[in-house]
Amino acid sequence: MTINPGAAEFPHRQIASQLRERVRRGEWQPGERLPSIPGIAEMFGVAKQTVQRAVDQLRVEGVLITKPGSGTYVRGTRRRLNRLSRGRYGAHRGYHADLAARYRQQLVGVGREPAPPEVADAFGVRDGTELLVRRHIVRADDATVELGASWFRVTDASGTSLERPESFGRPLYQEAEDVLDRRYASATDTITARQPSREEAEILQIRPDTPVLHLLHVAFDETRKPIEVAQATWPGPMTTLTEEYKIPGPTPEPDPDPGLALV
Repeated sequence: MTINPGAAEFPHRQIASQLRERVRRGEWQPGERLPSIPGIAEMFGVAKQTVQRAVDQLRVEGVLITKPGSGTYVRGTRRRLNRLSRGRYGAHRGYHADLAARYRQQLVGVGREPAPPEVADAFGVRDGTELLVRRHIVRADDATVELGASWFRVTDASGTSLERPESFGRPLYQEAEDVLDRRYASATDTITARQPSREEAEILQIRPDTPVLHLLHVAFDETRKPIEVAQATWPGPMTTLTEEYKIPGPTPEPDPDPGLALV
């Protein structure tokens, strides 16, 4: 492994490119520990600070992860996430077996909390209004890849199974439809990029300067009244959002009105 001192690209970027390529080729496997910073610096014949900048860049990209007191590792999953909100509803409104096979969802808390501004706005209530929230994490391989929360009005969910700290063995929306006697008819998704909170960075095992993708999913009934407002946060460098859809063909031009024909 060498760098070109005369290249326009900075040395730490050249090093990051070569380390990234070794991970891509599978020379370093997910979960494998890299050589030490001094060891890599010796390989390239550069200062330790240069290697540290390269490693920092790859951590921001989600390629590497540093465990304090242990070392730098290839991030534990090579899979780039491909998750869309509509996937939670599954084929024909059934259980989405593909997502279940690839991801493990764990319920981590159920309770009443003040609504954050974006959730309050979606429900049309004041900031801080008490709502019921069900929080979960999603894991793939040995990494946490999603932080999620589903919010309901207390007046709707009070006294129902939605308040119980238990999983249902079926999609949450199906449980909600049964106990609330309302059908999910439409939804809107808003996806933004931002910096993570301190807690989000710790749980997702990313640096605080690594961007995350944040989803606000609002599900409505037939009267366009919100049933559920869901949030999901993903590590940006590890996440791709892809949707496949049909493109309608051109609309045929109507036949001219015979009565307008020129004679």
